[in-house]
Amino acid sequence: MVSEMEKAKMSDLFAADKYSTAVEISGITLDNPVIPASGTFGYGYEFAELYDINCLGSLSFKGTTREPRFGNELPRIAECTAGLINSIGLQNPGVDKVISEELPKLRACFKKPIIANICGFSIDEYAENSARLDKEEQVSILEINVSCPNVHNGGMTFGTDAKMAAEVTRAVKAVAKKPVYIKLSPNVTDITEIAKACEAAGADGISLINTMLGMRIDLGRRKPVVANKMGGFSGSAIFPVAVRMVYQVYEAVKIPIIGMGGVSSARDVIEMMLAGASAVQVGAANLVDPFASREIVGNLIQEMARYNINSLKEIIGGAH
Repeated sequence: MVSEMEKAKMSDLFAADKYSTAVEISGITLDNPVIPASGTFGYGYEFAELYDINCLGSLSFKGTTREPRFGNELPRIAECTAGLINSIGLQNPGVDKVISEELPKLRACFKKPIIANICGFSIDEYAENSARLDKEEQVSILEINVSCPNVHNGGMTFGTDAKMAAEVTRAVKAVAKKPVYIKLSPNVTDITEIAKACEAAGADGISLINTMLGMRIDLGRRKPVVANKMGGFSGSAIFPVAVRMVYQVYEAVKIPIIGMGGVSSARDVIEMMLAGASAVQVGAANLVDPFASREIVGNLIQEMARYNINSLKEIIGGAH
């Protein structure tokens, strides 16, 4: 049974001006902190066929490399308890087509700032892709992915070594005018060491966490389920790990954090922000339910009312 106090809180939902879901990251104001994560939302326009994606705070589009990539061999997906393992391998059409074909389609249906997720197999490639996408008007933040566990000789190689992560950061900052956020891997011993190195190298913010490294074995075949043997483990099962790492990094650096990892509800968004995130990305939940991000946005004010939160800005790092 709903208590009288709960009823009073719910009635407050009709006083929309009482609650502010707006947040700010690196001088960019978002209507709300909910951002579909790279690799789980395509280029946005695919989801615009299902609902008005302008309800979202922003979105991070698919990881972009210099050359087109088909990705890893099939099979590339394995289900597991409370999550999934993917080994997509950065499938994308390459930066030229992203700029000439994908971004115009996104601009036609999404009128808010977007985040460009940038990948590379060398420091030069990171810098070149960043310089190209930095010139795109709708792109407001460059999210540098040094943490992909699904590719060889790139991705996570840069994100598990503090010196290499710092080198990538410096190279991108040298060519970019827009804020640079470094997306970190959880597959390290000390996440704060990598975050501090990126901050010292000039990073404007940190995104974390990317997927963990996982594996499933087919009992019948007695072989790994995915062709790449291992892949990125994501989903609600990793949420406590993500909260812990966001909490640690918040205490270690002074730059803003975009938190992610197993977020699947408005309550998760609030918890992640209390840990220290200024905005929150939703990943695997979009693959399970294409309306997940919209539902999370729709439930934010209800959860704010439940926990006596008038402004989301005011709760960032509130658990410290």
